[in-house]
Amino acid sequence: MSAKRDYYEVLGIDKSADKDAIKKAYRKLAVQYHPDRNPGDKAAEEKFKEATEAYEVLSDDQKRPIYDQYGFAGLDGMGGGSGGGYSHAFHDFSDLFGGSGGFSDIFENLFGGGFGFGGSSSGRTRNNNDGASLRYDLHIDFKEAVYGCKKDITFRRDEQCPECHGTGGASGSSVKTCPTCGGRGQVGRSSGFFVVQQTCPTCRGKGTVIDKPCSSCRGSGVFAKSTTMSVKIPAGVENGRRLSIHGMGNAGTNGGNAGDLIIVVNVRSDRYFERDGYDLYCAVPISISQAVLGANVEIKNLDGKTLSIKIPAGIQHGKFLRVRDEGVPVEGSSKKGDLYVKIMVQIPARLSRQQVAAMESFAALEKPTVSPELLTRESLG
Repeated sequence: MSAKRDYYEVLGIDKSADKDAIKKAYRKLAVQYHPDRNPGDKAAEEKFKEATEAYEVLSDDQKRPIYDQYGFAGLDGMGGGSGGGYSHAFHDFSDLFGGSGGFSDIFENLFGGGFGFGGSSSGRTRNNNDGASLRYDLHIDFKEAVYGCKKDITFRRDEQCPECHGTGGASGSSVKTCPTCGGRGQVGRSSGFFVVQQTCPTCRGKGTVIDKPCSSCRGSGVFAKSTTMSVKIPAGVENGRRLSIHGMGNAGTNGGNAGDLIIVVNVRSDRYFERDGYDLYCAVPISISQAVLGANVEIKNLDGKTLSIKIPAGIQHGKFLRVRDEGVPVEGSSKKGDLYVKIMVQIPARLSRQQVAAMESFAALEKPTVSPELLTRESLG
């Protein structure tokens, strides 16, 4: 797998570029590698995705300075899109790719549904009356991810208008063929060397318009409302996991299905523990005498439980000790992974006179070589 290219290199700009320069560079690449202009060309598709990813970060006032300082590692756990899951590129270039229609379909096809672009993550067949799926980025602590938790989240979603019941029309209104698209729901827009089919801005893809719009929702059939709900995060969830809540996206109109709410879990790192799959890892310092003679030490596991660890005599610095069934719970099972404790032998920087004398006596008995042979890489494990 090839390494990711620097975002500035991808867009062909330098690090001092302002937002206008970033937009200009992305627009040029988006037109050049647009899927409609390069049907079936996987290389062009990858270039389009790469450019969009770069634009998403460099056009974001929060992500760009983090990327400038820490690179790709600094963006881990921040999610791929802007707040709420709505793409900067989708909004910033709707004039080029077609508002709520064409470009959203491109993003859904290339990057997957559930990002607020109007796609559905449930796999059901969509129609123009279905509501959009929404994305919510949830940040939780490492411990909460390992053992599970409940979180209250608040987000805005479109709900069905109580006055027109989602039809968008006032009492006594009638439905007519859209005069802009002639009932097709789409209009063609010339852009450079190709024509992009985009959702009709008048009827929003329905092909029809209402002569007397509902006064409450202004003909949209929905209204925005803040919603708070409790979400259960399963034990063992990993960073980047997506949880889908059926029907909690935007409401549909005229009998259309509601979209889904896609919760993207972002796990904060822990000061002492990390994980690999279902196994936990931590490091414990011990003294030279404990390493040489062996010892029993007590440590606190991630859940606060006290564990007794037996240090065998002669243990080497950097070795791991395995504690069974003290790792991450396996989702849907009563099993757990293991805890691996890395032993860090601490060498004192300063010794008392008695300690120096004791070490000198030990050295005289040990008779260490002054011409040691190099260790093979295999011997290092």
